[in-house]
Amino acid sequence: MLRLLGEYDVSLDAKGRFLLPSAFRKQLPKGSGERFVINRGFEKCLTLYPIERWDEIAEKVYKFNDFDAKVREFKRLFLNGASHVEADSAGRLLVPKRLLEYANIKKDVVFMAQGNKVELWDSETYDKYMASRYDSFSDLADEVAGNSSTNPFEGL
Repeated sequence: MLRLLGEYDVSLDAKGRFLLPSAFRKQLPKGSGERFVINRGFEKCLTLYPIERWDEIAEKVYKFNDFDAKVREFKRLFLNGASHVEADSAGRLLVPKRLLEYANIKKDVVFMAQGNKVELWDSETYDKYMASRYDSFSDLADEVAGNSSTNPFEGL
């Protein structure tokens, strides 16, 4: 199971490329290559999936019932814009222009690994988002995991 960790500051070059952080690259499984799918995130960020993880998610989404209007809408919002990206010889990924516009990413990016995916945020947007949520973090943790049988913090 993939367990990517870390938060890194990266910058886009004039062509919309960024260098994959070396500490992140070391976490990728041997032989998997540096192939990803990048897509719109649920908030105003981008999500970068290692190709194997994307294939798992996409396979499930493709099976949703297309006769349901909400499913079609979800598929449009989730799948449209998804793009294959692969690190070049210098270890850079090129982010499609439409996706940069969606996330309002200009130059400075927060690259935040989250286990089996990565979120890419405009640095200023990320800082504002996180600052607005820290005060309620304890309450959120209690709501999400406090009464769960799968509480990862049980016994700590």
